[in-house]
Amino acid sequence: MDNPIDRNILAMNDFRADSGYGAIAQVESYWEGLRGNRLLPKRSEIDPRGIEMALEYSFVLERIAPGMARLRIAGSHLGDLMGMEVRGMPLTSFIAPSGRRALGDTLEDVFQRPAICELELIGESGFGKPDLEARMLLLPLKSDLGDVSRVLGCLVSKGDMGRKPRRFEIAKTTMRAIEAPATTPKPVHVVEAEKLGNQIAGLAEDAALFKPRAKSSTPQRTSRADVPYLRLVKNDD
Repeated sequence: MDNPIDRNILAMNDFRADSGYGAIAQVESYWEGLRGNRLLPKRSEIDPRGIEMALEYSFVLERIAPGMARLRIAGSHLGDLMGMEVRGMPLTSFIAPSGRRALGDTLEDVFQRPAICELELIGESGFGKPDLEARMLLLPLKSDLGDVSRVLGCLVSKGDMGRKPRRFEIAKTTMRAIEAPATTPKPVHVVEAEKLGNQIAGLAEDAALFKPRAKSSTPQRTSRADVPYLRLVKNDD
């Protein structure tokens, strides 16, 4: 019999794929695989072959000032949205003017905390611009110098692009803290104490069981023979 609780559990990666945002799940899985037990992966570790199926939606950002980042690498989907080459452009180019300050604050959170950010976007409406929605994922990276100044991102839109360029309003922003698994080794004195404890336990003998003496109804008398005999020896020499 099926457990009714199991039927209510949804895998978010599957949900994204079914919703047309599978590329976002692929990019995040690749980033998680790269970082392993570390807090963040490095920009130099990104291999396009690792996200080949999502390459057209992917991009790499470089932080150039507080709240500002420009596109160093951008997939073809981003160029299609803007109707032009987008490398070197700020990420805010994809956002309507009313939401650019909010995006700048979000970028600072991604770089400074650092954190993962996912944005739900709605395309600006107007003549020749049908309904369009999108998702954007921002994943922080370390530069070769060790500072958090790069981002691996993914932008996927759903719907007819219509007249270009297409810009978006921010409908929802979700921030997720990044935590590295605990990998700190135990102090040496703790390890040595544990080893010593194991050795002692291995050599120890089983403790003897306590057996009380049987009580007798007859009072026990001490015989004269049990008392030590004392003699005084006098020597006048």
